[in-house]
Amino acid sequence: MSYFYQLFSKVFSLQKTHHPVDSHIDSRKWQLKQGEHEITVLEQAKLAAGIVKGMGLTEFADTVLLVGHGAHTTNNLHEAGLQCGACGGQSGEVNVKVLAQLLNDQAVRAELIALGIAIPSQTRFVAALHNTTTETISPYGEIDTEMLRWLKQASHQARVERAHTLAITGKELSEQQLEQRFIARIKDWSQVRPEWGLANNAAFVVAPRQVTQGIGLQGRVFLHEYSAEQDQDFSQLTAILTAPMLVTNWINMQYNASVTDTHKYGSGNKVLHNVVGGRIGVFEGNGGDLRIGLPMQSVHNGEKWMHTPQRLSVIVQAPTEALEQIMTAHPVVKQLVENEWLYLLSISPNCNEVSRFDNGKWKLL
Repeated sequence: MSYFYQLFSKVFSLQKTHHPVDSHIDSRKWQLKQGEHEITVLEQAKLAAGIVKGMGLTEFADTVLLVGHGAHTTNNLHEAGLQCGACGGQSGEVNVKVLAQLLNDQAVRAELIALGIAIPSQTRFVAALHNTTTETISPYGEIDTEMLRWLKQASHQARVERAHTLAITGKELSEQQLEQRFIARIKDWSQVRPEWGLANNAAFVVAPRQVTQGIGLQGRVFLHEYSAEQDQDFSQLTAILTAPMLVTNWINMQYNASVTDTHKYGSGNKVLHNVVGGRIGVFEGNGGDLRIGLPMQSVHNGEKWMHTPQRLSVIVQAPTEALEQIMTAHPVVKQLVENEWLYLLSISPNCNEVSRFDNGKWKLL
């Protein structure tokens, strides 16, 4: 009887559940340790410098938002697949909060100057989180009303673009009504398609933002800010191609495999899934083998496929010589490119030429 009451209340109350990790994150002052030892201010500065350079941050406004991302769904065994992959299957909330603390620390800023990064005294870093299921951006610090208006406007525009893919119709819906429709989906314990995650991903662009600004990418492209002019030894490019590029390839191949052979490489019908050992994996039904890959509901809307299987195109604005040097030094990158698990393309500095690495040579497209 008690279980029936819980089930009944979930159907009608649609209460939001909390992620077991994120629910313990607050606004505390974080202590950073390596093993049992707290890291020094200089080590903190080096950590912050690597992150800032990796993001291509060279100029700083008075307020800088550090936005992580995460998802929220209810009764979803595959929720971790919608979260931040680089954050261990949870949201990026703790990461942006710690980074904001580092970059706001005056002692760390003093050490950063010697590392070639001068942050203006008036600059303040504010952590925020982008909820990819509702498109809401929530800052964890005070920002001015104009910035809040921009964030709300961007969230609404994103919801309008995504509404049709979630079968949310009605152009007469107000901004608030549309937001409530999205929120209702994440609270619904019976919702098997809370969002499409990274379905239909197609490319990874490593270039200055102005290269793609104004182009309708339809939410299919990973973007990484990068300027070859500010990376003389190409160490930053090396880090991008040996870390973020590998992750985007994994994501791309996971979706491709789950669509191409859903029985062997996907995990079947998520409605039938049962948890194994609490967190080990899922069965489809009461037994059998552990299922791998994405469930059918993550790649199919009941009428059509939501992901077009195609190998990732990695488009980089950098000299071809630098790209070849990185491939030579890092076999994992070379294997991905030469075996065509992904396609590597180079954009010229003025964006008027694009070349693809094919069979050991660059071919102008």
